[in-house]
Amino acid sequence: MKPRLLHLFILLVAVTFWSCNDQCKETRVTRRFTNVTRSVLELRTMLKTESPRSLERPGKMYIKGDYLFVNEVKEGIHIINNKDKSHPEFITFIRIPGNGDMAVRDNILYADSFTDLVAIDISDPKNPKEIERIKNVFKNGNFDGGIWTFNETTGAISDQNVDFVTETVTVNCEDGINPSSWWERGWLADRAFATAMSSASSASAPGSGGSNGQAGSMARFALHQNFLYTVTQTSLHLFNVATPSKPKDFATVNFGWGIETIFPYENKLFIGSATGMFIFDNSNPADPKQLSMFQHGRACDPVVVQDNIAYVTIRSGTACPGTQNQLDLVDVSDPSAPQLIKSYQMESPHGLSIDSPTLYLCEGAHGLKVFDVKDKFKIDKNLLAHFKDMDAYDVISLGKTLLLIGKDGFYQYDSSNPKDLRLLGKIPVGKAI
Repeated sequence: MKPRLLHLFILLVAVTFWSCNDQCKETRVTRRFTNVTRSVLELRTMLKTESPRSLERPGKMYIKGDYLFVNEVKEGIHIINNKDKSHPEFITFIRIPGNGDMAVRDNILYADSFTDLVAIDISDPKNPKEIERIKNVFKNGNFDGGIWTFNETTGAISDQNVDFVTETVTVNCEDGINPSSWWERGWLADRAFATAMSSASSASAPGSGGSNGQAGSMARFALHQNFLYTVTQTSLHLFNVATPSKPKDFATVNFGWGIETIFPYENKLFIGSATGMFIFDNSNPADPKQLSMFQHGRACDPVVVQDNIAYVTIRSGTACPGTQNQLDLVDVSDPSAPQLIKSYQMESPHGLSIDSPTLYLCEGAHGLKVFDVKDKFKIDKNLLAHFKDMDAYDVISLGKTLLLIGKDGFYQYDSSNPKDLRLLGKIPVGKAI
C-alpha cells in the first residue's frame, strides 16, 4: 500500500474507532434568559391575598412560632400552619410580585416586591393586609441568575425570566466528564425549593410572643433590635422598625457588587458575598461599621456563626463563576482580623446550620451531611451521617427539630439524634391543596 493511502487508511480507522468507542451522550441543563420590561405602577396594584395553592417554584423559608412562610420565587409567600408537624396546612397565599425574601416581627411580615419593601399585617393569617409600602428602595435583584434593575426615570423594571433547558449532546468519553459535574460548574442553576405545614383555628398567631422569627442561611433579610437589615447585590439597607407596623427607610451602606446573604450574630453582622465574608460591628444597630473582610476565590457564599467560629460554604454554579466547592472554618474571635482555621473539600455545598457541636450542611444534589465539629481540624473525619435521598438547598436547626428545603419539597425531622434523623413530615412540590 502506498504511504499516502496508508496514512488515509490509518486516519479513517482512528476516526471510526473514536466515533464508535469514545463518544458519549450527556444530558446538560442550561439557563436561558428572556428580557422583560415591567411597569412598577402596575406591579404595585397586584399584591393581594389568594386561596392556598400548591408549591410550584418554592424559594426561601422562614419560621415564626407555629407558622412557616415559604417564598414562591418572584410570585409571593405561602403561609403554612406547622403546629401539627405531621399534618401541616396551607392557610393563605399572598401574591407579591418580585418577592424573594421575608422576615417577621410580632404580627408584621416584611417582604420585598421588586423595588419596594412592603409591610403586611398577618394578625389574621387567613386575611393578610398590606399596611405600609416603602417605594423605590431596592435598585436591583437576582432570581436564579436572572438580574433585574430599576430605572427611576421611566418607572420601569428591566427583568429577566429564566428557563431551564435540557439538551443531550455528544462528548468525548475520554474527557472524563460526568453529568453531575455540570452542577458544580454552574450549568445547573441555584434553585431554591421549599414547602410546609395544620389547624389554623387551634394555632397561635404568627406574632405571638412579640419576637422575631428565624431564617435560613440563604436569607437577605435580618432583624436585630429596632432594625430590619436587607442586602441587595450592591448594598446593605437599614429600615427602622421600632414601630413594626410603620417601618421607615433609614440608611444605606454601599459595597460594590456580589452581596448575597446576611447573618446577625450577637453584636455583629456577617455578610456573605461572591468574593468573601464582610464582618460589621453592630454595637450601634443604627450605624454598623465594617471591621474586616475575609476573602476567598470567587464563588457563592452563605455563612453562619457560633462560638466565634464562622462556617462558610463556597460553591460554583449559577451566577458564581468560581470552581471551588468547599467549607471554610474561620476564627472570628478577633473580628477585625479573621483567620482561616481549615478548608474542607465538598461536592456542592449550599445552605448550612450550626447547633454546636453539630453542623448540618446541604450538598445540593448530593444530599445532606451531618458533621461533629468539636475538633475543628478533623471535621472530615467526623461525618455523622450522609442522607442522599434528597436535593438539599437550605436548612434550619431548631434544636430538636430540623427544617430542610429540598428540590422535591420541604422536609421536617426530629433531630434528637443527628446520626439518625427521623422524618416527621414532608410536603412535596406540586402536592394538591
